Amino acid sequence: MKEALEWQLYRPAWLQLKTRDTMWIYVAMIFGVSGAWSPETGTNKSTTVIRSTSLPFNVTKNLSFNVGSDVNLTCSDKTWNETIYVIWKIQMSHKSCRIAFSNGDDGVEARDSCNDGKSLHNTSRSQPYLRIPSFSINDIGAYNCELAYNGGMENYVINVSITVPPKLSSRLYTREKKFIAVCKAERGKPAANISWSHGGNSAEVETLPEPDGLITVQSHLVLDLEPENLTCSFRHLFWEEEQILSLKPEEDYIQWVRLSVVVVITAFFVGLAFFCLHKIKVLRLCQQSDISSSKSPTTEDVEEVEPYASYVERVNSIYN
Repeated sequence: MKEALEWQLYRPAWLQLKTRDTMWIYVAMIFGVSGAWSPETGTNKSTTVIRSTSLPFNVTKNLSFNVGSDVNLTCSDKTWNETIYVIWKIQMSHKSCRIAFSNGDDGVEARDSCNDGKSLHNTSRSQPYLRIPSFSINDIGAYNCELAYNGGMENYVINVSITVPPKLSSRLYTREKKFIAVCKAERGKPAANISWSHGGNSAEVETLPEPDGLITVQSHLVLDLEPENLTCSFRHLFWEEEQILSLKPEEDYIQWVRLSVVVVITAFFVGLAFFCLHKIKVLRLCQQSDISSSKSPTTEDVEEVEPYASYVERVNSIYN
């Protein structure tokens, strides 16, 4: 019932009448209808055609397009003059919507519930197609095209995927007297393939899916000796040729660490020497003050004794 109500939203009243007029033609031609479609610019194409006596045919296609490209999806070779209506039912990960056109006696009627830049156009041969500008991850999904024409009906399901080139990086460092080589392909789709120029030990590969559907691949290679002319190669559907990165030991990083250690140690000893010199200077000042304070009472004692000596001399002279 829900589908019937939705269909009425896209099907004008004149269409029911026109469909009855063409029903006998449809029945007469139903066994002789053949399917054809225009090629889309994509990769990894696969097509399945299921012929039936109740419908002319159903077609399922799987296509992949490069990120950022402008995509044109064509579901039939019928011209616009032959077409009664065309409805694109689009199922994406974040929403579902429809884009519909009808070609009737009263002119062309259009409906668009997507409102994201997708639109219907005609080729130079007047064949309708769906245009997706600047294809992105958000456009991935199932595109169901339903097209009715003066001889019957065609139904296409186009499963659309995306091809995203990964970001490449490499690193070669030492750990526990071994050399660790790492090559990484970040946020690509589909996953990249990584291979090494050096035989050595077997590489360990990690595949890390991202929340948005992109994939990061990382390959580790452990070597006992420092390798010469070590490279890793990346292969991906986005590139026609493989990408190669050369790996060299991180000497600059090691030298920087060594220099930092030397600077820290030198600063420590300079600070320690300054502290010791300051302490020695303070101790010397303390010793000098102690010596001066110990000598001053002796002078006072002499001064205090001299009056007493004069007094004794006077007393003795009196007695004498």
